[in-house]
Amino acid sequence: MSTESTQSKACCDTPAVVTKGYQPKGDYITVDGLKTYATGPKDAKKGILVVYDIFGFFPQTLQGADILAYTDKDSQYQVFIPDFFEGEPADISWYPPDNEEKGKKLGEFFKAKAAPPKTLPRIPKIVEELKKSKGVETWGMVGYCWGGKIVNLSSMEGTPFKAAASCHPAMVAGDDAPGVTIPFAMLPSKDESKEDVEKWQQGIKVPHLVEWFPDQVHGWMAARGDLEDEKVKKEYERGYKIVLDFFHKHM
Repeated sequence: MSTESTQSKACCDTPAVVTKGYQPKGDYITVDGLKTYATGPKDAKKGILVVYDIFGFFPQTLQGADILAYTDKDSQYQVFIPDFFEGEPADISWYPPDNEEKGKKLGEFFKAKAAPPKTLPRIPKIVEELKKSKGVETWGMVGYCWGGKIVNLSSMEGTPFKAAASCHPAMVAGDDAPGVTIPFAMLPSKDESKEDVEKWQQGIKVPHLVEWFPDQVHGWMAARGDLEDEKVKKEYERGYKIVLDFFHKHM
């Protein structure tokens, strides 16, 4: 069982979600040579590093960053999304990979762009640079899909982060859990393996929360979220509220 209540706390208001034509509140800066979306109050001392899904800077993901930055009036954040794929994300038409061609393209993308060893070493450098340039003192981390794996692997001993959240995570592995050293929230969708998530949950030794979204698809809080669907919009809002409540408590 999770060591956290799954009841949503009162600290964070339900975010106002725009269903279509979202206009991001932030701007783009360069961090460790990467184009990076930056949002939130520039005097905030707490920061959140967001690791997007394989589809990059989608409107739903940018809106999510703005929600994380501004919704908790008692604890606002500077939020940053580095472009780890350097302008060449996966094409969303490849997903789901329901034929050989899509599967091949996704496989090639993961090898060329999304292998975790390519991304993981950059994260401490990015955090250190942002500490100096933006004055952020305390850090959390959020990842979607592929980014959820990166967040898990970045939460081990020596991590610069105080809390982490993984939304509809890809490649969930029980072996990753025992090494996690910071409070960790996981929000699986109906497409995640119940067995894999349970193994992960059995292995984690720190305060954690696992909240299932059994009627949502893999990606609903990021690029694959159809926010014009009222049910998806409601669960998108609820997902961000859970993450913010968790960070409010642990950061």
